[in-house]
Amino acid sequence: MKHILITGGAGFIGSNLALKLIAKGYEVTVLDNLSEQIHGKDPEESSPLFNAIKNKVNFIKGDVTNIDDWEKSIKGQDAIVHYAAETGTGQSMYEVNKYTSVNIQGTALMLDLLVNEPNNVKKVIIASSRSIYGEGKYMSQELGPVYPEHRKGSDMDQNDFDVKYPNSSDLELVATDEESKIHPSSVYGITKQNQEQMVMTICPTVGIAPVAFRYQNVYGPGQSLSNPYTGILSIFSTQIKNGNGINIFEDGKETRDFVFIDDVVDATILGLENEEANGEVFNVGTGVAIDVVTVARTLMQNYGIDTPISITGNYRLGDIRHNYADLTKVKSKLGFIPKMDFKEGIKRFATWVNTQEIKEDNYEKSIAEMKEKGMYK
Repeated sequence: MKHILITGGAGFIGSNLALKLIAKGYEVTVLDNLSEQIHGKDPEESSPLFNAIKNKVNFIKGDVTNIDDWEKSIKGQDAIVHYAAETGTGQSMYEVNKYTSVNIQGTALMLDLLVNEPNNVKKVIIASSRSIYGEGKYMSQELGPVYPEHRKGSDMDQNDFDVKYPNSSDLELVATDEESKIHPSSVYGITKQNQEQMVMTICPTVGIAPVAFRYQNVYGPGQSLSNPYTGILSIFSTQIKNGNGINIFEDGKETRDFVFIDDVVDATILGLENEEANGEVFNVGTGVAIDVVTVARTLMQNYGIDTPISITGNYRLGDIRHNYADLTKVKSKLGFIPKMDFKEGIKRFATWVNTQEIKEDNYEKSIAEMKEKGMYK
């Protein structure tokens, strides 16, 4: 397989994957609509992500909701890496039609063509997400492994943010493996679950090998610093650089698994190049949970800027409390071991941010939108 289509290939993960594949001798086609939310205004001139791949890939400016753009893009391809999607847990809860149209219907168009039209595609890699696990996996002293349902607003209104399970004492957080219960708590998570299940179900019926990667929180040099809807490291960095205080949701003890962009690209290429990946779903993360207050303080240390941290007690509907990946399967089947730890990864990210123009801080605007829609409490 030498001809690879990356949808959303001008985005953060897609552009990094494209460059690595080109360096390995692949011919890469990118289908991307250069969304203003990610790339800013005048993206073909000013987007660093697009400029990184410009004139290095066969670029098709188009949209995954347009079947003609899909037809042009799929022609002659040996494999597809499907990244094009609307991202952002909070925004998905009030832009429901947009998220389902792009993520679900866009994927449906791809699969419809693969089933009904002649093509050379032998493998499809779908970017899934840790968000499909909802609140993730816990151990109960009384019940063993449990999968808590979504937290109740009535509890969080009283500053009680921990997950609970009926007939159990306090729960112990454990790593979420691929066999864990799928029960997303946001529209975004639901669309990623849908994408994954459609690809894993339909591709084998026409002899195409499917692979799904459930990425944790991906970060690193190159990610958008102007998108206030997703990417906590970018959001915090923009606030710090503008001299604004950082408002942290809940009690600041919520955790995520932050995985560096180079590790994500390496895992994806392992899935592309190894038949052992065919028909499988894999977690991609570091297997380490980092709380949000630690994220904010580590960023400030690296920037040498001390800005106030306000732990607000506010919360967003659709957010989860904790999640970190069990990497046993991806290590054993693909030999993937993340190379970048959080401390060094943040250092590299911050060093890159220091070279960038300070972006306008639009975070409060995004919060105002969520408040208006009743999604921010």
